[in-house]
Amino acid sequence: MRIGVIRSGGQTGVDRAALDFAREREIRYAGWCPRGGWAEDHPAPPGVLALYSGLSETPSDIPAQRTAWNVRDSHATLILVQGENPGSSQGTIFTQQAAELIFLRPCLVIDIAASDAAGTAYRWLDRVASVLSCDMLVLNVAGPRESEIPGIYAAARQFLDKLFRIG
Repeated sequence: MRIGVIRSGGQTGVDRAALDFAREREIRYAGWCPRGGWAEDHPAPPGVLALYSGLSETPSDIPAQRTAWNVRDSHATLILVQGENPGSSQGTIFTQQAAELIFLRPCLVIDIAASDAAGTAYRWLDRVASVLSCDMLVLNVAGPRESEIPGIYAAARQFLDKLFRIG
């Protein structure tokens, strides 16, 4: 599995875990964030743009545009959850819908607490890269905010470490 770019929107939780992971591993990162860089812990401009120079603002301050554009501009979307479904995270549910129904992109929702989650995600990413004949995937990583699932940032970081150790 070869990941060329990790995309994410900069929100707390899974998004930030993906961006921080990419920076630490020196993997290129990019992504859309709402106008003004809005995130729940950085509501005033420049918001998360001050933390992540690889992010770009959408024209709208509505988070759904960020979500949709990150799906649109990726080869595939990996949604990290704890439990079997996105649950009450409306943003996570919309991410899956954008991938599967709007932009027709491969999407995997994975319970990162499952025993073989990293292996399952690795095999899925390998298949996606093969089907798309893609040497370097642009991977959108998404999931719930920290306020929706406390501790998801740390769990997502640990999962990404495990996933990339496989490859």
